[in-house]
Amino acid sequence: MATRLSSSRLYAHLWGTPELDGVFDEPAMVASWLDILVALARAQASLGLIPAASAEAIAAAARVEKLDLDYAAEQTRLTGHSTLGLIRALLRVLPEDVREHVYLGATVQDVTDTWFGLVMRDVGGIVWRDLRALEDRLLELAATHRDTVMAGRTHGQPGSPITFGFKVASWADELRRHLDRLREGRPRWLVGQLAGAVGVLGFFGADGPELRARFCAELGLADPGISWTTSRDRVAEFGTVLAMVCGTLGRIGGEVYELSRPELGELAEAAPPGAVSSITMPHKRNPEVGEHLDTLARLARSSSAVLVEGLVAGHERDGRAWKAEWLALPEVCQLTGAALRAALGLVDGLAVYPEAMAATVERYAADLGSERVLAGLSARLGKHRAQQVLHEVLRQDGAALGAGLVERGVASAEEVRGWAASPGVLAAAAMVDEVLRRAAAARATEPPHWP
Repeated sequence: MATRLSSSRLYAHLWGTPELDGVFDEPAMVASWLDILVALARAQASLGLIPAASAEAIAAAARVEKLDLDYAAEQTRLTGHSTLGLIRALLRVLPEDVREHVYLGATVQDVTDTWFGLVMRDVGGIVWRDLRALEDRLLELAATHRDTVMAGRTHGQPGSPITFGFKVASWADELRRHLDRLREGRPRWLVGQLAGAVGVLGFFGADGPELRARFCAELGLADPGISWTTSRDRVAEFGTVLAMVCGTLGRIGGEVYELSRPELGELAEAAPPGAVSSITMPHKRNPEVGEHLDTLARLARSSSAVLVEGLVAGHERDGRAWKAEWLALPEVCQLTGAALRAALGLVDGLAVYPEAMAATVERYAADLGSERVLAGLSARLGKHRAQQVLHEVLRQDGAALGAGLVERGVASAEEVRGWAASPGVLAAAAMVDEVLRRAAAARATEPPHWP
């Protein structure tokens, strides 16, 4: 029986993905931990620390389906130790002469931190793939609507014209920076951990550094060079990047949410067959996905904050910081996966209504042209004097912009109409072109899989 919404049969789809369940559910986690123990045994055998036959026997037995996980859970509760239950379950299926060669000189944190390295590798690859897919869709949308004029808004109010392509290009450009962060962070994050009791590999003596290097290589992870038991910056940075991804997706969702309001009607989410927005108000078409992206971003920020808290850790081991990551890291990973899946669906089904955008521009035409009027008047009066005159006309006199300037004798009606007639979006189109150019250059040289 599920005790949390994130594992509910009814609601789990809102908070994670089946693909990420394959990374974080208990069988997947235990399988990864067993793989880590196998890698350790093989590395130790390669240095003659345990017999090669023992390493192979451990590899043959260390499979989830061969272990009694109920017994492992019972022993975990009995001992109060995080991995001893699993070790005892593994010992039960090993020949007696091999048992003393399991988990030799390792600690709980060696296992779980190395698992974090594997988790970050798997999750980072998924996020990279989905970010690039979403970027591709947004670039296409930006190109399509490069010249589709709409009202730009500041503080929620109509300001000056932009193009919808410009808005979308800003979303795509932000995703590109997240891809940069993933590429740059990968060598920092994907490392193993073999530290021993206090980080100096005292159990293994002079063999310690070479053992760690071979252990990490067995798993396809980098050697960290120094133990990082209380240096939690890697996990914190990875989680923060994921929370930033969710923040960008929340921004996109929030804009779709706002522009879907019927009084604007400039965008709309897809309405899948069978979808019901309201039981009591059947006329409604709620922006459910845009809204949910905001929710996911809030939760991701909360989980990533726990990971950042882990940076304040004591001495050479501190369970307060490290064990909190066991909940927070999977959470922010699952939330990010859910957000990316939702965002892809949102963009794929997004309806864009240029005619509604044009109607908004027409409705507020007098106000939306104020920036261009200010530019024209500044050439005559100077910027600050022109700004003051416009403020007085609009705020103190309460006059219409054109009539007020004519009445004050600072411009003719024809001049005001000429200044206001240009939407001033040429630079917006040029910036769309630049985003498209840079993204195309980056995508031409980067692999589809996380490099």
